[in-house]
Amino acid sequence: MNWLPDPRLLLALASGIVLAATCGLRAFLPLLALGLGARYGHVPITPSMHWLTGDLALIALAAATVVEITADKVPALDHLLDMLGMAVRPLAAVFGSYAVLAGWPHPWGPLVALALGGLALGVQAVKAKTRLGSSVVTLGHANPVISLGEDALAAVGSVLAVLVPILALTLTALALWLLVGWRRRRASA
Repeated sequence: MNWLPDPRLLLALASGIVLAATCGLRAFLPLLALGLGARYGHVPITPSMHWLTGDLALIALAAATVVEITADKVPALDHLLDMLGMAVRPLAAVFGSYAVLAGWPHPWGPLVALALGGLALGVQAVKAKTRLGSSVVTLGHANPVISLGEDALAAVGSVLAVLVPILALTLTALALWLLVGWRRRRASA
């Protein structure tokens, strides 16, 4: 009797978790990385989502990524994106997670994908709160720099989620642990 789960299911879960977390920063960049990764055979996705690897989908995701990243550098637009992101980013996370949880038995794949939408919402909330604090303290001048950091985290996390999901999950867990520790030290000071 084999009590160990299928390693492919664990890799899919690791990939789904990291994609969901990165969707909390950027909605379209992780989906673009997922579409490209699936197109070139780096990550299996559920058959119903193979359209994500098509030319039109990849072009649309690339355009949406450029618009999102560019608009996030513009004062006032960045806050509008954060408000819209409260709905769009969790949906993107559910969508991307569902795509990679292809091998999971029903209903577990869809249920886990829904839960991972909550992870994206949490990341989005922390991001929005950080951005609001930056706007108050620096009158918004630091927001483009913070946005560049978010771009880098989303890009690296998305690529690693597709290529090396266990490393991506380890780095994501480490980053969250450091963030929680930093917030606790700040709150107690």
